[in-house]
Order: sequence, then structure tokens, then C-alpha cells
Amino acid sequence: MRSMMSMKAIRSTGNSKTKNPIIVVSLCPNKLTDVMKPPAAKTTTGKTSGKTTGKMTGKMTGKTSVKTSVKTTGREWTETSIALTRRARRINRELAELYPHAHCELDFSNALELSVATILSAQCTDKKVNEVTPAVFAKYRNAADYAGAVREELEDMIHATGFFRAKSNTLIKLGQQLLERYDGEVPSTLNQLVTLPGFGRKTANVVLGNAFDVPGITVDTHMLRLTSRWKWTENTDPVKVEFDVAALIPRKDWTLMSHRVIWHGRRMCHARKPACGVCPLAKLCPSYGIGEMNPIAAAKLVKSPSQMHPEWVG
Repeated sequence: MRSMMSMKAIRSTGNSKTKNPIIVVSLCPNKLTDVMKPPAAKTTTGKTSGKTTGKMTGKMTGKTSVKTSVKTTGREWTETSIALTRRARRINRELAELYPHAHCELDFSNALELSVATILSAQCTDKKVNEVTPAVFAKYRNAADYAGAVREELEDMIHATGFFRAKSNTLIKLGQQLLERYDGEVPSTLNQLVTLPGFGRKTANVVLGNAFDVPGITVDTHMLRLTSRWKWTENTDPVKVEFDVAALIPRKDWTLMSHRVIWHGRRMCHARKPACGVCPLAKLCPSYGIGEMNPIAAAKLVKSPSQMHPEWVG
């Protein structure tokens, strides 16, 4: 078995179509040595009590710089807005090395299929959606098929994804509106997409980024959790979080950055117990220390490709 002592990314090939395992992480002594070293404490401005405080500091290139002080479990964090931008972009680069094969984990072959899959993924895992959609896509090949679907039949096919009555109603209405307004085609702009049944900004950005190559930020539960832990934003509203992240990360990186953040949230930075003790982002994370710190115990929390995709094994 590979030594459980590193967090170096392994660049092996594969994707959700080929079913070749994508090895996300291995564990190595050198990387782990760096991770185990507690980051140097930083001086804070003013008093903190678990909340973020702001302090205006001087001028930088004609603009006002805001210094924020954040107190988290075991450490305090202070940085200017410029430092925040640099740290956010450094995290994005680190994630790119850690997850070189990050991609949308919903299976699809066109914009309509991705729209349907994303709608079905509400309150449901991507894995379960991918089990359901092959039969759905085979039966309903275009907007007209969804518009004319027999409700009971569609409900039965998507039952396993949960909320099947509401979802079937949404898919039928989506097909009808695509026919009436866009000649049966999925539009390729945010303003048009968000007017369709089942589309909010999150779904629209998923479709734009992955079906049309238009950069978009997907604010799902993982993005909300990790951007909060990284102190990229103080907001909890998804739209505000989207704009805050957009101000930090170059537009060309939005789609892939979203995939990388989601992958990290699913595999390592879990909601209940993140694997802090082996996280390569430890020195860049204000929330370092809120999870499992023991490297051996933390390594066991990291989800491997075989755990994420059991069908790949054997």
C-alpha cells in the first residue's frame, strides 16, 4: 500500500467517462512535514471574539486598504485586502496542482442533458444522478420530449433522486419553455438561463461553464463552506459569495476553480471533520485546526478515488 505520509498530487489520466481512476492524493513525508508545522502566528489589530473586525490602514496605490483581523480555533489571522487576493489566488494554484483532473462530476453530452442532470442533483449526490440519467437521456432526447412527457413515467424514472414530483414538474415546464422561447435550444447567457424553470444562478453557471465554456462560479454547499473557512468572504448569501469570489479570482479560472473547490470539499475539507492534519493548504487557511490534526487519523478521513467512485475498482 502506498505510504500514508504525503499530500503530493499524482497526475494520472482518467475521467468520469473512461472510468479510469484519478489518483487525487498520496501521502509523502516531505509534504507532511510542512503540513504538521503550525503556521507562524500573526499580529492582530484590536480585539477579536470569533468575529471579523475591520481597520482602515493607510493608502495603497491610491486606494484604501482594509486590514481584517479574524480569530479562529488555535490561530489568529490578519491581512489586507491585497493580501487576501494574493492568498486566494495562491490557494487556487495549490488546488490546481492537487486536483489536476478536476471536472464536472455529472455525466452529460450536451447543454440540455447537463441542465437536466443539474436540476436532478438538488438534494441528491452526483453519483446517484449519474445512475439515473442514462435511462432518462435515452428516453427524453430533446426539449419536445420533456415537454410532452407523461408525468407518471418521468416521476418513476427519476424517483431515486428525491423530490421526484417537483423535479418532474420542473423538467416538463423547462421543455415547454425551451420550445416556446428558444426553439428547443438551451440559451447560452446568464440572463436568459435564470428565467427558465429550475434555473438559479448556480445551475446557470454550471451550464455556462461546462456546456458553453463561459466562465462561471458555482456556489454550492462546498463553495459556501470552504470560502467561509478560507475567509474569502464574510457573506453567506450565495449571490454575494459569488461576487466576492469573482473579485478575488481571475475570470478565466472561475469554472475550474469551482470544480477544484468542490473536489476539495468532497475529498478532504469535510463539513463535520476536515482533515486538517494532512491538508496541503494548512499554511494558507485561517481555519486550520478546526478538524482532525493527527496526521494518521486525518489521512483516514481523506476520500480516495475508490471511495468516491466504487465502480472504478476492479
